Amino acid sequence: MTISPPHRRRTARRLRTAMAGAAAGLLVVGLAALPAQAEPVAGPLLGTVARTTGHAHFEPGPCPRTADPAPPVKNPRCGTLTVPENRSRPDGPTITLGVEIVPAEAKPPAPDPIVWLAGGPGDDAVSEIQLALNGGLNRDRDVIFMSQRGTYSADPALTCPNIDQFNADSLGLVYGAPSTGRLHVEATRACRDELAGRGADLSAYNSTESAADYADLREALCIEQWNVFGISYGTDLALLYMRLHPQGIRSVGIDGVLPPSLASGAVTWKAAQEGFDGLFDACAKQSACNDRYPNLKATFERLVVDLEARPVTTTVTVPGHPEPVEVTLDGGVLVNWLTSATHLAAGVPRSIDELAHGNPQRIAEQWAGGKLSPAAFGRLSHGLAFGVFCSEWTPFESEADVLAAGRRAFPSFPDSVLANAPGLAWLHDDCRAWDVPAAPRSVRDVTHSDIPTLVLSGGFDAQTAPSSGPYAARTLSRSTEVLVPYVAHVVFADSACAQEITRSFFDTPTAPNTECLACLQPPDFEIAV
Repeated sequence: MTISPPHRRRTARRLRTAMAGAAAGLLVVGLAALPAQAEPVAGPLLGTVARTTGHAHFEPGPCPRTADPAPPVKNPRCGTLTVPENRSRPDGPTITLGVEIVPAEAKPPAPDPIVWLAGGPGDDAVSEIQLALNGGLNRDRDVIFMSQRGTYSADPALTCPNIDQFNADSLGLVYGAPSTGRLHVEATRACRDELAGRGADLSAYNSTESAADYADLREALCIEQWNVFGISYGTDLALLYMRLHPQGIRSVGIDGVLPPSLASGAVTWKAAQEGFDGLFDACAKQSACNDRYPNLKATFERLVVDLEARPVTTTVTVPGHPEPVEVTLDGGVLVNWLTSATHLAAGVPRSIDELAHGNPQRIAEQWAGGKLSPAAFGRLSHGLAFGVFCSEWTPFESEADVLAAGRRAFPSFPDSVLANAPGLAWLHDDCRAWDVPAAPRSVRDVTHSDIPTLVLSGGFDAQTAPSSGPYAARTLSRSTEVLVPYVAHVVFADSACAQEITRSFFDTPTAPNTECLACLQPPDFEIAV
């Protein structure tokens, strides 16, 4: 399959029940050109040689720490990259970023490895190794994971568990109440004070510095060409990286697309609308779901309005948490619950129906389970998250802009819900407390590039809008844009078809195999008796 136009879009309406294996070819170079009796000379393995380039230094060493136990990786090669904390002061303090290289299953590997850019902002790439391996990303190529600055396996790690604890403790509070907002900002300010007291330059934790970190890593590892794969916020970083440091990039994959020029509260309202509608439409088109849960969209929107006016409080039991937990559901909670629950799409209609009939338990248990999970504590780098939000997002979008976008997406919702974009509650107040300078407006420039790029979106993605994929692809002249239906945010994590397309893309970046899209089917929604 070859691409004749420079940019194309592949969509499908049906999910497949069986998948054809992707064809894979190993690239073996140099042997045919050797003299008749010469033996191939193997250079040092990637990541096994110390090297300094400019103000950056790579040092082989132990593998980075991970937040949770993970299956062992076979023969990883690890170390650290030391870079200036703030490149405007190259002789100032330095920070250390953990690096882990997972070898390719193929021997020999293709010569161009893949570097993984984690989401968040604030997620730790090293903790996402299993996600990449589950999708076979290292089938033919080494895959490189480096902790973004400030994340869990970096030094310093700007994690702020006090914010995670506040999120858990606030389950019984009304989500959108001004009093909750004040407590939210107090937790943010305490985080800022603690990190600044440790000497962190909070203005240096941003996408521009992170992009330079990856450029330094490629040079320090002596990699002539590599491929980039970013998920969620990692797509924002990938687009900025390919604009600022295009040298040495063979191809780029972006999944769950958040273009820097759109990154804001406004786009999260648009994402919620598109992801919710995708799920509601799929239910409406499935006779069993539509018969049992008619007018699901209208029911959900009515519940948001009703709960915002009259919040419901219930008590639930959460696995791993011995004491009963009090949970308050208001309109804002219901919206935020659904942005995540699209990952469990099959059960969403039933959960909404139960709530409509006076039973909030399923939704309350899922909402509380996410906040009280061990994975919700001490993992996210709030220092990097606020560094990005408060220098690259809020300076270029007013609170009125967020509210207006919410009204366009959900005109029936009250302003008390719409003032807080999904996943970004009280963000402008938080950023006033965080108090870092705005980035140059150019950080939000549109990326124009002829680097071959795979643009992946999910039809149920309620966190980064499915429409952001074609928006980004329009200025990437050699892009392949793929919409994977019936899948939520970051399709590589949940779709074997998306994984197959991604592997195919890195083999042949101008002609990935997208045939599996034609066989996709919607989920079998749970039908309550």
